[in-house]
Formats: sequence, C-alpha cells, structure tokens
Amino acid sequence: MARPDGAPDGPGGRNGGADRAGEGGAGSAGMKSVRVRLRSGFVSEQVSRRAVVACLLLIASGGAPLHDSPILPPEARDLWPGRGTVIRRGRLSTVVGSGASSGGEDARGAADDDKGGGKGGDGKDGGGSGGGGLEELAVRADRAGLRVARVLGRPVRPLVIVPDSAQEAARLARVARVDGLAAMADGGRVIVVPELFATLTPTGKDVVLAHELTHVAAGTDGLPIWLYEGFADYVGYRDAGLPVTTVAAELAAEVRAGRLPDALPGSADFAADGRDPARPARAYQEAWLACRFLADRFGEETLVRLYRAARTTGADRALAARGLTVATLTARWRAYVRDQLG
Repeated sequence: MARPDGAPDGPGGRNGGADRAGEGGAGSAGMKSVRVRLRSGFVSEQVSRRAVVACLLLIASGGAPLHDSPILPPEARDLWPGRGTVIRRGRLSTVVGSGASSGGEDARGAADDDKGGGKGGDGKDGGGSGGGGLEELAVRADRAGLRVARVLGRPVRPLVIVPDSAQEAARLARVARVDGLAAMADGGRVIVVPELFATLTPTGKDVVLAHELTHVAAGTDGLPIWLYEGFADYVGYRDAGLPVTTVAAELAAEVRAGRLPDALPGSADFAADGRDPARPARAYQEAWLACRFLADRFGEETLVRLYRAARTTGADRALAARGLTVATLTARWRAYVRDQLG
C-alpha cells in the first residue's frame, strides 16, 4: 500500500491518502502493517492515491483463480451477505464488486455472473469502481500486475474488491473510517473506495495500483519504511513516463531553496502532524529517490535482491553485502537528489 502522495494531482494540490499493506509475500493472509499517507499539492497530472485500493496478489502457482474459473478465494466470498456479487475477470486479475455497486444485479455466484456477463439491470457495466466500472478496473489491474511482475520476476494475479461506498470499505477492512485513506491491504485482499478512486486520472490509477500491488507481492515485514515505500513507488512510477521533477515536486522545491534532506526518511516523516503539511509528500519522494538511486547505480535486479535480502537478514546486512552502510548510502543519495532536482 502506499504513500501519502504519489504524483501530480492537478494544478490544485494533492489530497491526503493512506493505506495499509500486507506482510509476507503474495497471497499472505497475515497482512497487518499500516502506513498512513497524506497528499499535498502537486501540478500536472493527478496521480494522488486518493483511493483505497486493496489488492490480493496470488502467485500463479499459489492457487489464484484462473481466467475462466468460477472459483473465488475465501477472501472474496461472502462480502455482502444477502446481496449479489458481480465479478469481472481480466487476463490475470479478478475484480469483485457488490450487486448494488454494479447496477443492482443480484448475482448468485461467480459462475452465474460470469455466464451472464455481469451487467447491471440496465445492461451497462457497474460503476462501483468509478470511471469505467469493473471491467476497466480489471484491465488496469492486469496492467499493474504485469508491471509488478516485470520487476519482481514472477507472475502475480491481482484480486481487487470493490464495495459500493467508503462506509462499506471501512466495514470490510474492519476500521472505523477510511477518510483520506489511499490503500489498504488487509488479510491478503485489497479494497477500493469507489468515490475516491473515480477522481484519479488514468495515470494516477495505474500508479496507485502498481504501488499497492508491490506492497502485497513483495511484502514489508522487517524493513525500514524508506525501503518498502520507496520500492513500491519505484515500481509504481517505473513505467509512468513522468519527469522526476513532477513526481518529486515538493522535494524539488526544497532542493532549489538549498535545503537537502539530511537523512533517509523514518516513520515520523511519513506521518501528518499538522506542522509541515508537505512533509509526508517529501518523505515519499525521498524514499522513492533512494530506491531509484540504487537501481540507477547498481541495476534493478540488485535493488530487488537487496529488498528481498533485507526482509530476511535486515537492511543493514543487505546493504553491507553491496558494500554500503546507511551512512554511505545516505551521502550518495543526497548527492543524487541534488543532481536530479537541483
């Protein structure tokens, strides 16, 4: 899940967001880590994670439903007792919405819905996912899954849950509210807040999905926040085609003013405390550039190996195996930030 900001949010400004991501690899049911993301202002295209997107990624060999399978994993069953379920399948992804969010269809099961085409009572695709409905979201989830798979080197099958409201999203995630949340991964599944996801631009939706899928597929346990948030943004922005100065607009303003960050961001830097509204946005940008530096300097495969090693042996030992310490990485990262944004 991901960050308090992410990319351009239009000429106005970024809107806050937060998300929760899973622990463990794809398909893990023990996702408990929580990361809060707040958005601040941005220019150009809207890429803010103002949606709650929770996605379960199952490795192909791990039992994910095949494209034409009527079977859903337990995390996608009995979501709306007494109401229908509508299912859309992409080439790799499965998107599950409620009957209410998709035009009132009362789907009795995955097989019946797939056979009936899953349309609403008016013959149109449901709009529960916002901006194009469940079919569009399945296409985007496919694209995001492939983006994550290219970096991680293994196939993933996204499962996206689409309730009909933010209130329903909160119930499914077992939280009181989802105001401003960007993404949640709870118990191995992912939940979309339709009202907020619909406000994103196409680029924003793709970045959000890829970021969140990276959290679920790659895991986050035992990692410093700069590494797991930076890595998720590295994957999310890798193929987005956005300039560095656009993605890191807030940080660029600081650098141009002669204020370089002194240290890699910690948990407190990602939290909104009201004193510096732009601080969470800069924290995500700093983390992103740390991982981008590692990929640029040592290669993307080395970044992925370092990430995996850090989950098992700790970040310090993983860095040491590449001839780095936190101090030397910080010094080289600061120079990289100055070069990219100065």
